[in-house]
Amino acid sequence: MVGYALRVMLIEAQDGFFLARRSRKDSPHTTAAYRRDLAGVSALVAEVVGRDVGAIGLDEVSAQVLREAFGLFADTHAKSSVARAWSTWNQFFQFCVADGLAAGNPMGAIGRPRPAPLSPKPLRGEETPEQLLAAIAGGARKARAPWPERDLLVLALGLVAGLRAAEMRALRRSSVVGRPGERRLYVHGKANRERSIPIEAPLERVIEAYLASCDGRFPGARFAADSPFLLGSDGAGIGRGALDYLVKACFRGAGMHDRVPVGANLHALRHTFATRLAEDGANAVEIMMLLGHASLNTSQNYIDATGRERRAAAASNRTYRVLAELAGDEEAGQ
Repeated sequence: MVGYALRVMLIEAQDGFFLARRSRKDSPHTTAAYRRDLAGVSALVAEVVGRDVGAIGLDEVSAQVLREAFGLFADTHAKSSVARAWSTWNQFFQFCVADGLAAGNPMGAIGRPRPAPLSPKPLRGEETPEQLLAAIAGGARKARAPWPERDLLVLALGLVAGLRAAEMRALRRSSVVGRPGERRLYVHGKANRERSIPIEAPLERVIEAYLASCDGRFPGARFAADSPFLLGSDGAGIGRGALDYLVKACFRGAGMHDRVPVGANLHALRHTFATRLAEDGANAVEIMMLLGHASLNTSQNYIDATGRERRAAAASNRTYRVLAELAGDEEAGQ
């Protein structure tokens, strides 16, 4: 019998890629991002080749074709988006090579932009976190059905535990473990990475007050170990939009919306947590473990940024201008 090889189509190979990743249990957000990256560049590959995506074979996706497609992609996308798409396609071709669908990975011939270093976006103002917590605990957020115990807990989970929005929503009653005084919070993070965060006495009291308020608001409700930890006004797990709105409303209610970096919102709480860790002497490994970073470089960025910000703050001292004049600096007055 004469052997022959079936032609592998690009779309079929991508379907195989997602099937192979099912065992990794990627989050829906991660899977959606991979699909967007593959679909977006695939459409441009079709434009370069001059045929419909469904009619393109994997063997036609050469380094030259991809170089042109990524060039078009870069014209309409930010550098960070191009870098992410490059990573997605690199993983896709690694799968193809490992599965015998492609002879090699052409991504090495495609220029990969280096994403800009992380620029932390903590809340502005040295006393802002404490003022925010005090205001919300005092009922500063006006709502149809005020729930200060929950609002305070959400802010605390960001400011003293560094949780992401998705991590807060993934918490269950069973996420809080241990005896009083020794409790810990188990967090299910990105890429299914889990981490354990110590719960100090003040946060433990905030949690206890919140749980007591749940019992009072929803009498007769039976909360199991796998019940959502953070609840919405209807007693079900709080939704993504509701959580985002809650945090924005807290900033507005406390009169601090102008102290939140543009686009940060809830993530500003996490960045404040990380920045304060760096300012107080935590090393990159400690920050990495507490925040659930995948890369030590990400954690190191907080330390580096903190150092730059301290130097910039010191340099802005107006006395430096006088000192520069006394030192004979000709550019001092410019």
